[in-house]
Amino acid sequence: MKPYAFDLDERDIKRERQKARELRQSQWWKRRCAKGRCHYCGKETPPAELTMDHIVPVARGGKTTKGNVVPACKDCNNKKKQLLPMEWQEYLLSLQIK
Repeated sequence: MKPYAFDLDERDIKRERQKARELRQSQWWKRRCAKGRCHYCGKETPPAELTMDHIVPVARGGKTTKGNVVPACKDCNNKKKQLLPMEWQEYLLSLQIK
């Protein structure tokens, strides 16, 4: 049984990772990080400590485009893992209930 609803070609994943490396070097990305704020928790974070997170993960069919990547603190990025936006929201809601 596959973990997701579609098969991903290893070449496609490598291509998206390469695009992410290139995008991290762009002035657009550097300006996004310079704001020093995590997209998910809103916490102020030193720009050098922000990571690139795909809102829709590459493993779930997401692409490396400006509309699909956001700066995230390492804590949020590690917690989000491969979750889709609605799954991430459910996770956050579950934390509030407890």
